[in-house]
Amino acid sequence: MKNVPGGHNLFVQDKEVATKIENVYSKFKLMLLKGDDHSKQVLLSVLRKIDEHLGQKKTRFLTGDTLCCFDCELMPKLQHIRVAGKFFQEFEIPAEFENLWRYMHHMYLLDAFTQSCPADQDIINHYKLQQRTKMKKHEELETPSFTTSIPPSVQVD
Repeated sequence: MKNVPGGHNLFVQDKEVATKIENVYSKFKLMLLKGDDHSKQVLLSVLRKIDEHLGQKKTRFLTGDTLCCFDCELMPKLQHIRVAGKFFQEFEIPAEFENLWRYMHHMYLLDAFTQSCPADQDIINHYKLQQRTKMKKHEELETPSFTTSIPPSVQVD
């Protein structure tokens, strides 16, 4: 296992966290494909469990106050859920998932995430290509946008 500069071990082993995040993307893809209430509720259930886990831990990240491999796996998926879920299915992560929103806030503060995060248009185009459609010319010329806000009702520490 490789350590991150500063003495942090990025590769933390935590079966509980691994289990909680393992189906996020498959449930999201199913929701995009079906777009029905049931698939949205299934995705919300997975997100709720992550929110509850974060609430119990009371830490900035999934396994503690330092970033680990699970955070590097989960946060890009959450970003895709925010951007593509909203664009294709009007799906939004509920503001009541305050622990999840605080988690996302802490991730948005990290250069490691913000500098590697694709623009919203690139995320949308990724899923359009999967549906065998393409961006329109005017969409390709848009100034890139990056969704990094959190609901104003969420208190961050």
